Amino acid sequence: MDSHGRDEQRVVWAVVGSDIGPLMLAATRDGLVNVVFHASDAVRDRALERLAARLGGEPVEDPESPLLAEAIRQLRAYFAGERHAFDLPLDWSLISGFNRQVLRELASGVPFGTVVGYGDLAGRVGQPGGAQAVGAAMGANPLPVVVPCHRVVESDGGIGGFGGGLETKRKLLALEGVLPEPLF
Repeated sequence: MDSHGRDEQRVVWAVVGSDIGPLMLAATRDGLVNVVFHASDAVRDRALERLAARLGGEPVEDPESPLLAEAIRQLRAYFAGERHAFDLPLDWSLISGFNRQVLRELASGVPFGTVVGYGDLAGRVGQPGGAQAVGAAMGANPLPVVVPCHRVVESDGGIGGFGGGLETKRKLLALEGVLPEPLF
């Protein structure tokens, strides 16, 4: 218990290399809780501060943790082209309400190698006309790559936005065969 009588959540983290740059992964006893793009020291430190504020306790660097081992293994297999779906316990505690509903639908209903429009995804969760709200949910995704917000695109064929940067989104979509590999 912390000084406010709340259970402290043990959070472990590690930074792993990937084809899209360093990713910070964080997990709790309930599952993977956060994936952070471009995990430079400064980005990592800000993410750790947010996790400590939201979940209580000080996150502990532990790349050998069993809580992280399977997530690291599956992400490496994904980037090697050997895995098309993640089978990991996820801790959804950093997201709630409509955003959680949208992200759960995305995770279960938009498979590798496919894309969905913001408006189409809004319709799937019973909010036709909610494309902008879906965009906000994508921007709030605490588990990118694993919960594949890169697979959400504009209905007119545009790539849409992406918290990890458009070049990262293009690389992920190319890895999945949705876009051609960049020439340079």
